[in-house]
Amino acid sequence: QVQLVESGGGLVQPGGSLRLSCAASGSILSINSMGWYRQAPGSERESVALISRGGSTGYADSVKGRFTVSIDNAKNTVYLQMNSLKPEDTAVYYCNVVIGRAYTSYWGQGTQVTVSS
Repeated sequence: QVQLVESGGGLVQPGGSLRLSCAASGSILSINSMGWYRQAPGSERESVALISRGGSTGYADSVKGRFTVSIDNAKNTVYLQMNSLKPEDTAVYYCNVVIGRAYTSYWGQGTQVTVSS
């Protein structure tokens, strides 16, 4: 089993910053990629930022230039630095990790990010 523990969500004013963290633990043989997704009320879950173990990254168009994803392979931890936050960034943010040859996917419990004045 793999456990993901997220932290760093909260309430921030427009233009502000937050940093999310997600630490993976348990039966981790090999991480293929880690990333962040988000789901706003009434919307489907969408990909925000992904990073491979080797450091290749991908971002949703809506967050390019504002969000930065990074990974600490030694700690099996992924981070999401979110700058210039907008009200439309308000959502529950979920951490995801893909592990092993079977590319098994695991999800965190989600952390609320609210951008409001």
